Amino acid sequence: MKNFTGRTAAITGAGSGIGRALAVRLAAQGCHLALSDINGDGLAATKALLAATGVEITTTIVDVADREQVEKWATDTAAYFEAVHLVFNNAGVAQGGSVTANSYADYEWVLAINLWGVIHGTKAFLPHLIRTGDGHIINISSVFGLQSQPATSAYNTSKFAVRGFTEALRQELDLLHNGVSATCVHPGGIRTEIVHTARVGHGFDELFGQAGHRVLDLFDSMLLTSPDKAAQTILHGIRRDARRILIGADARIIDWEQRLLPTAYQRLNTALITGLGALLARLPQRDRIPADAAADSPARSQDARSASSR
Repeated sequence: MKNFTGRTAAITGAGSGIGRALAVRLAAQGCHLALSDINGDGLAATKALLAATGVEITTTIVDVADREQVEKWATDTAAYFEAVHLVFNNAGVAQGGSVTANSYADYEWVLAINLWGVIHGTKAFLPHLIRTGDGHIINISSVFGLQSQPATSAYNTSKFAVRGFTEALRQELDLLHNGVSATCVHPGGIRTEIVHTARVGHGFDELFGQAGHRVLDLFDSMLLTSPDKAAQTILHGIRRDARRILIGADARIIDWEQRLLPTAYQRLNTALITGLGALLARLPQRDRIPADAAADSPARSQDARSASSR
């Protein structure tokens, strides 16, 4: 798809981060927007940013883990705009903790949003894209969908699954020749709020040493790419009909590391982590939302791509 003018794009997780940045860039190019997020305040703020663009915009509070909500949103969007051309399954969440410390509920929560949210969005909108005859599905995975890291097994699982799902979908669409394509996006560290709203479980001190509770502060300091730059890279990739989009130098490094050291990277990671405690101990302490508080917050955004590096 070379031109976005006059097209209609549906974006999940549009209340902040990459979702908002995609909305801003697409609106500037004359693309109509159907925006959703679980965070109504963030969604309203995104719409306010676009008030002067002149494009048609709808906003809907949607929990992507709820299939019925996503299907209704897709049906309403197709009826309102008459055609849908782009679907960005961008909503996502982060969670940290060791496998031994994580609960079954932790895995269910992450997979319900990060994986099932993508499946729901794809399945709900795909028939409408096929009817349009010129569509593109963009699913946001992560560099953690290329290479696993300790203390993020739930997140790793969800992002590897998004990659597998999207790559299978792309091949099926290639065989069907129905005018619809699919792309898997692997962001590296993006400067969004996902780190600060992540659910952080137990097991960090066990894995990372005495300063394990500060691991997210170190990670936060490594988020180098802006959401706007991420959105620009994604839209450029769509124009090229790319099968895979890497965002950020860190994503490209991890991609090559995985290619060159498909299993040895695991030993490299554990060696680096062994010496990480001293560095983490020198970082200033930062207040963080406890896991139980984050879980109880009804306004927690499902933006994610920001979380991608996640």
